[in-house]
Amino acid sequence: MTDFVLVHGAWHGGWCWRRVVDRLQTQGHRAHAVTLTGLGERSHLMSSLITLETHIADVAGVIEAEELQDVVLAVHSYAGMIGTAIADRMPGRLKHLVYVDAVVPRPGESWSSTQASATREARLAAAQASPDYSFPAPDPAVFGLAAQDHAWVKRRQTPHPGHTYQAPLQFDPQRVAGVPRTFVDCVNPKLATIDPIRLRVRDPRFWDGAWAGGAGMRIVELDTGHDPMVSAPAELASLLAGCA
Repeated sequence: MTDFVLVHGAWHGGWCWRRVVDRLQTQGHRAHAVTLTGLGERSHLMSSLITLETHIADVAGVIEAEELQDVVLAVHSYAGMIGTAIADRMPGRLKHLVYVDAVVPRPGESWSSTQASATREARLAAAQASPDYSFPAPDPAVFGLAAQDHAWVKRRQTPHPGHTYQAPLQFDPQRVAGVPRTFVDCVNPKLATIDPIRLRVRDPRFWDGAWAGGAGMRIVELDTGHDPMVSAPAELASLLAGCA
């Protein structure tokens, strides 16, 4: 039996992991699907005061409150920022860190650092125009979902707290590199905002430079889109169980 902590990306909530949670629990594991402050069923807490540190504390709080050890931490998309922070601050609590089509930052980078300037400008403008400094979700068609799944995700998505977008994350790359890591590359269709990351994790110069000699990570491709917990839950659950 392994403890899994599953962290959704932007605009989502713990709800998106439902199919993966069911499969992991059937195998006898415990799975904790975190919902970050201001999102999902916690959207009523949306506030301009929410920061990246708020979301890091959300995940650290679950690990502490549930007294979890040897955790397989799976982080999706934006939550790659959070997973990196947890590996830096709580490395002794993690067995494996799985970046699910997720951001893999350099020290000092933000979620927005690898995105196109037009994307950054549009999201920041939307946040500034909103009463709670949030920006709206994209049409989930970009995630390559089938019609029924598209409708389900579109219903459930909520705006994302804007102050998480440009917040830089400082961390010790060698400490993070002490945690075994896997990058799950969702390749059909590929989400354009993840393209710089999928190139980065395959580049030896990234590990020799930005990560100051830290070890690289295993890369696994899934033949599905950016929301594999929705579109390929059996395959993702099997991959996560293998990391245990």
